[in-house]
Amino acid sequence: MAASSGKKPGKTRALTPAAQSPGGFVFVPLGGTGEIGMNFNLYGCDGEWLAVDCGMGFAGPEAPEAELLLADPGYIAARADRLHGLVITHAHEDHIGGVARLWPQLRCPIYASPFTAAILRRKLSETGLGREVKLHVIKPGGKFEVGPFDLQFIQLTHSTPESQALAITTRYGTVLHTGDFKFDPHPVVGNVTDEAALKALGDKGVLAMVIDSTNAMVDGHSGSELDVRKSLKALIGDMPGRIAVTCFASNIARVASVIEAADACGRHVALVGRSLANYVAAAQEAGYLQDIPDFVPEEDLGSIPDDNLLLLVTGSQGEPRSAMARIAADTHRYAVLGEGDVAIFSSRMIPGNEKAITAVQDTLVRRGVDVITDDDELTHCSGHPARDELIKMYKLVRPKYLVPTHGEWRHLSAQAALAQEEGITSILIENGDVLSLSSNNPEVIDSVPTGRMAVDGNAVVPLKGGIMAARRRMLFNGVVVGSAIIDSSGKVRGEARISAPGLLDEEIGLQRELEAEFAQVLGELPSALRKDEAAFTDAARAVLRKIVGKRMGKRPIVDAHIMRI
Repeated sequence: MAASSGKKPGKTRALTPAAQSPGGFVFVPLGGTGEIGMNFNLYGCDGEWLAVDCGMGFAGPEAPEAELLLADPGYIAARADRLHGLVITHAHEDHIGGVARLWPQLRCPIYASPFTAAILRRKLSETGLGREVKLHVIKPGGKFEVGPFDLQFIQLTHSTPESQALAITTRYGTVLHTGDFKFDPHPVVGNVTDEAALKALGDKGVLAMVIDSTNAMVDGHSGSELDVRKSLKALIGDMPGRIAVTCFASNIARVASVIEAADACGRHVALVGRSLANYVAAAQEAGYLQDIPDFVPEEDLGSIPDDNLLLLVTGSQGEPRSAMARIAADTHRYAVLGEGDVAIFSSRMIPGNEKAITAVQDTLVRRGVDVITDDDELTHCSGHPARDELIKMYKLVRPKYLVPTHGEWRHLSAQAALAQEEGITSILIENGDVLSLSSNNPEVIDSVPTGRMAVDGNAVVPLKGGIMAARRRMLFNGVVVGSAIIDSSGKVRGEARISAPGLLDEEIGLQRELEAEFAQVLGELPSALRKDEAAFTDAARAVLRKIVGKRMGKRPIVDAHIMRI
């Protein structure tokens, strides 16, 4: 039995000169190893760099002040002059969703398959980067060179078209970076996994395989999209009323299955949610979804009888601004569900999103909507390999070493144990580890700084930085703003005002008392202080903080607006 090397998550090491500029052939995950989402990986060869994937993740309940997270690109951004390219394996958001936001720090060429490139063009155009980014379109299975790296795409089956494994060859050997994959003989959209190419690569010799671990704890096989299509046809055919199906917009195979099921049952389909329209348009641009009926525009939903309408909706993860969340809250401009209608959730719950998803589902049920999930019927199958498929990949590629990625620590550990049972040495690493692949004994030689960035509107800010810290404090303790008018001598004129949304909304009496006390204490400040505008404003904040803390027992963020007349 082969040995398995690894360490417990959470270890940190000091940054050394070797880690600052590692020589040889190294693998450095900055995101996606030990977590779900934010896949962002680096390969280094003699100090030159290649990035693979640049995705986003959901913040979850541990970071309620944020919604979307990205891996911190700081380490490679500081070496952007030696970053030769970014290769995207496929078009799921956890692999592509960070590109438009982080590319300004990377400023390197991007390489992607036709469908993935079509999605990227839309994302880059939305952020005004469409003309700046050099985007190379590589055909599925194509070979190309980026700096010192000889690269080859290998076609894999996944729940979005053109998912590609990436064979990375340097003078030190070959690594296969699988990206996301499964073995599905009937993928509905796209090609089956190119087993011949995987075997041919294995015949040449593979030093290491960096591999998807999402379903490493799941026995058997992940299932086939064709079976889901058949199940959806049966479900939709038996149901009266209006039907809404929600899935990931990037799951083009599922979108195709829903469209075909609806057509077979005599239902018109409406796309509800901008991301769905974008992904469908990109799929058609790349040659997919060609022979489908026209979609019903959202503004025409009311003209179609309920029994002849199916809504294909974004928001399967309970995102608060998604179409499904707005439909559940009855705030969507056009789409409505009510008594006797059906909502089908055709996706898995990403860890961390359970509370948000069940909240949307509960709201729908409260409105009389029948909610169906994959716990009730076959509405979803995973796009990731279960244990039998992992073993099949091991036998095709026959790597000398295996590096589990794309999953939480329990998934990585499960894959390492499975590989060990199959006689393959596994190496457990986590984000920031520098894994040397140059010698006959790959090992973690150091670590580099990693972190998380929060998407805040159009900005990207450190999750642990001042902006998000203030947001978290406001979330739990609120914010209080005091306003007062003073004359040229510093005397308070009129009545002071205090605004505290979420704290004083129903406490009018207390609010008036606080305002009176605020004005009184301001009027008692030393006259010299009241004539210095900056000092007076600072003192006003201190006064407000003191009286609110004393009367309410809270420490909210406070601010003071002082207007001089």
